[in-house]
Amino acid sequence: METITTLDKLPLNEYGKIENIECIGNIKRRLLDLGLVKGTKIVPVLVSPSKDPRAFFVRGSIIAIRKEEAQNIQISYFPQ
Repeated sequence: METITTLDKLPLNEYGKIENIECIGNIKRRLLDLGLVKGTKIVPVLVSPSKDPRAFFVRGSIIAIRKEEAQNIQISYFPQ
């Protein structure tokens, strides 16, 4: 069953699909520039010792996203 949640709650090594980015302004523009657009697959691959930021594999690159921004990115995924 498909689950809708935010990116900060996506379990490590689980595939998610971006549904919506709820932030505005420069932060949203930066996330879009990094390739985080609706329909893009994203996978959390690393977590820092302090749990923030987390590293995500997206469109052939690994990028770090802070929890503050990840909470504004809605994703869908199929829990295993």
